[in-house]
Amino acid sequence: MGPYLRAFRALVLLAGFYLLGVVLLAVLGLLDYLAFEFTAGALAAKILIVSVVLAVPIVRGMFMLRTPAPEPPVGIRVTEAQEPRLWRTVRELAEQVGTRAPDEIVLVDEVNAAVYEEATLLGLRGGRRVLLLGLPLMAGLDERQLRGVVGHELGHYSNADTRLTPLIRRGHLQLTRTIGHFEERAASKESKERAKQEKASAKRVTKGKKAKEIDTTGAGVTYKAMAKIYTAYAKFYLRATRSIGRRQELAADLAAARIAGRDSYASALRELNALGPAYDFYLRCYAVIGTGSGLLPREGEVFGGFRHLLPARADEFDELRQELPTEQDPYDSHPPLADRVARIEALPDDATDRQQPDADRPSLELLSDPTGAFAALEPLMLTPEALALTRVDWEELVHRSMARMIDEGAESLRQAVAAETGGSAEKALPALLDAVEADPAVLWRLADRFPKSEEAAAATGRAAREFARPVVRRALSRLASVELTARGTTRWALSWSDSAYLRYPDDGFEERLTLALDAAVADRPDTEPLRKLVLAS
Repeated sequence: MGPYLRAFRALVLLAGFYLLGVVLLAVLGLLDYLAFEFTAGALAAKILIVSVVLAVPIVRGMFMLRTPAPEPPVGIRVTEAQEPRLWRTVRELAEQVGTRAPDEIVLVDEVNAAVYEEATLLGLRGGRRVLLLGLPLMAGLDERQLRGVVGHELGHYSNADTRLTPLIRRGHLQLTRTIGHFEERAASKESKERAKQEKASAKRVTKGKKAKEIDTTGAGVTYKAMAKIYTAYAKFYLRATRSIGRRQELAADLAAARIAGRDSYASALRELNALGPAYDFYLRCYAVIGTGSGLLPREGEVFGGFRHLLPARADEFDELRQELPTEQDPYDSHPPLADRVARIEALPDDATDRQQPDADRPSLELLSDPTGAFAALEPLMLTPEALALTRVDWEELVHRSMARMIDEGAESLRQAVAAETGGSAEKALPALLDAVEADPAVLWRLADRFPKSEEAAAATGRAAREFARPVVRRALSRLASVELTARGTTRWALSWSDSAYLRYPDDGFEERLTLALDAAVADRPDTEPLRKLVLAS
């Protein structure tokens, strides 16, 4: 199906929205006519009022012809003079696909590459083209894989797929607006009816009568019915337009495989399935871990630190590369990723991969200064408050952030110790050790201040102590870790391949600490080793 036929189909679908509005207005008009012809004047007037109220959202939806202009992409606009290798690569790919190169390249903070075209004349006349290229995406792909992903987007260009976006978007927006108006009116009616019934119910209660159950089932029913009609057409509209999109995606996949090579493009699609979750994990567990302590990584590392995580956790994300989604959302313009990869891997080997011996280098090497590019993103993506935070290196960031979180997490434990011992919460560990030396039963009473399983709560005597022992040992261990960190004896260390961990002052320290904790919670507690190791260090 050529671009003009696809545009005609999209235009027919959009016209269906207006036709639906005309039909509904005609039905409302017919109801008004029948009401005045065959009913009493008062009832006819009520029907007229209802029909007019229902007609307003329909008319508003039909005549909202102007769609809001799309927001300009937030990112770094790079010129050919700034990034000659990147531009040269994109131009080569455009030539291979058989389309003109984009007019602009914008580097963005997304695991994605996308096409954007300012088309006119209902999408039939091309306009300014923009290629959005995610720096996190480039961090995870080699140059050959990136060629496949960009080739896929340029494949949309050559097929004139993106020009239909304004037309399809207009129909979707107008349907959404119209449905929203009806749902808003229905919610308002329901809210008013609920308030009315609640007021009446309150009056009944004041008179000593039983309150009636609130029932708003019939409130706004006409608005809900109209919303359902438009929602049904919206689902049909989305299914129809998304089916066009799915065929476009498969065609673009073939173009990308031809350019980058079957194996390279298939591996790129698999990598995309892993990169999204990996980047979300990085942002959540690394990039913003220090904000609560007023810290951010060094310039260029807030987003650029993703480069360190990927090689360290390559095996961890491998399952996502292999287990691809197979379910099809009927409203998604992309076919299931598993189907796309299977189609690509079933293609004959055309040796394109082997003809690009140097293309397995990291795609970030296409940029003249990758770290500078990541740094340039920060002022665009971060809030002024975030940009004002103190910048430190990763090791310091992890240590100070983890120390604060562990210290704050131990506050409830310190309060429990203070309540049991009568000492200071700020000096919970020495207070607890002193109390245990005076009365070992303090340990077991402390365990009673924490949640217990049903089995532990029912236990008595020796059994109860065995349930309590690991509880109080964990409490002592946590207090010891906080104390050691506060004294500078231990430090929290960064790990890109695992969670942050405590770095002890020497190789035997952790073993001595384990023995000291065991001694402190023995049947006859000995607190001296723990006191010497932690409080005297």
